[in-house]
Amino acid sequence: MAHEDDRRCTRCGNLLSRYNTDERCAACTRAAVKEVTAALSVPNHVWQNPAVTAALADWDFGTAFRLIRQLASLRQEDMSAITGLSQSFLSMLESGTRRLVNIDKIIPVLERLGVSRPVAPCPVQDSASQHQMQASGIQSTLLPTPEWESPLDIAKRLNATTSSNTDPATVAVLEQGVADLVARYEAEGPHRLAPEAVDLRKFIQDRLEGRQPPRQREALFRLAAQASGLLGYMAVNAGREAVAEAYCKEAGELAKEIAGRELIMWIQGTRSLNAYYAGHYDQAVQWAEAGLQIAPHHPQAIRLQSNGLARALGKLGDRPGAERAIAAAEELSSQHLVPVGLTSCISFEPYGMARTLANAATVHVALANAPRVLAYADQIDELVEQSDSAWSQALVRLDVATALLAGPRPDVEHAMVLGRQVLEAGGGPPIRSVVQRASELYAGASRWQELPAVREYDDALRSWQSAPQTRDLAKSAKMTRPMEQTRRAADAAHSRPGRISSHSTTQHN
Repeated sequence: MAHEDDRRCTRCGNLLSRYNTDERCAACTRAAVKEVTAALSVPNHVWQNPAVTAALADWDFGTAFRLIRQLASLRQEDMSAITGLSQSFLSMLESGTRRLVNIDKIIPVLERLGVSRPVAPCPVQDSASQHQMQASGIQSTLLPTPEWESPLDIAKRLNATTSSNTDPATVAVLEQGVADLVARYEAEGPHRLAPEAVDLRKFIQDRLEGRQPPRQREALFRLAAQASGLLGYMAVNAGREAVAEAYCKEAGELAKEIAGRELIMWIQGTRSLNAYYAGHYDQAVQWAEAGLQIAPHHPQAIRLQSNGLARALGKLGDRPGAERAIAAAEELSSQHLVPVGLTSCISFEPYGMARTLANAATVHVALANAPRVLAYADQIDELVEQSDSAWSQALVRLDVATALLAGPRPDVEHAMVLGRQVLEAGGGPPIRSVVQRASELYAGASRWQELPAVREYDDALRSWQSAPQTRDLAKSAKMTRPMEQTRRAADAAHSRPGRISSHSTTQHN
């Protein structure tokens, strides 16, 4: 029996979105409407019928439309497609409970029906006349609109204005879809979940192309921004830099439309992450600072300080700046109610303390400060080991292993054992950060190539990287730049224009 997610469009045969409850995809639905409309027409003999001409002369459009349908063998829904009037409105016209009195509506309806000039009760243009007048720049003259609309006209307009193609239940389902992607991400990874995220984003876009009241439209804009943001984050982890930036830019513009400050800051953090893994550390600093300028004391600033600013400054060799950013992130964590445990890396919620400290360890790896790396790793060791995040476990162990290679007494054997443990455990679904740090660990140990432990790690790394997705990520991963090329003098780093101070903060936003 076919799975419910394998439903196909009855017209084109393509797979339907799991969020689409119709029998056709959105494109085929629109195409079918156009084809039906194009195929419909009113034969000329209808306009020679005395009953039709009499009804039109009396402005009795309900009777006229009913007679036209009968003579032309058209259904009410066919008349709706031709005239542009709703089927319910046509039904009320034909029953006499509703009248068509607005001249601005009457003339376009008669022209769509193809009513000839001698029969029409008001000036209309046939097709030839319309083309001729458009070519000569002449505009048709409409009769004046009646001063008052009927109460029913007003009620119908209000109903049309407040109608929606998306009910609150659908919004709730889409919100759950976003939450579901976040909850499953660390277990399943970007390569498995990206197709589902794309499907969700496209379905939200189909809803946005319809009509909704302001609150529901704002909710859809927020969902569209979140879905694009998730896709941007997934693209970062998959090593697709250009795609990641495109998704983040889209997400940022959508979030601006609803003044989603918290979401915009999250997106800036993801752009900083993308630049960081591409090796563009100055750009990573700029994206993080742009996010901090929005609200430097907001809980989202914790991620921007620790994951964005501090790590990039560490790679640039700006030790004072990196340490100030870490201190600011820790102080913000103490000022806000943040989770103690390890939050999901892709979550829209503020960073928990454990993830902040894990980033602090990574910063000090870049600064070659092994004691600080080991101290931070020891603080979060129990939380990391108890979590379900294979990525966090792998990244912390690789950071510790890399730190063990630094200093006057490097422990190469221990470092290689930790590295092999990560490779043997698999490191979770393949993502760029784990692949990159595993490669950086070997690069750091390459000067001890004659040691058996290093050769064993090299063999394990080659085997681990032979899987197709891991191999592709290894090709895209940027190796750590030589320190002599990336280190910046502290005073030069501090003098960059536009730098947000990362000193301890004492205010709440």
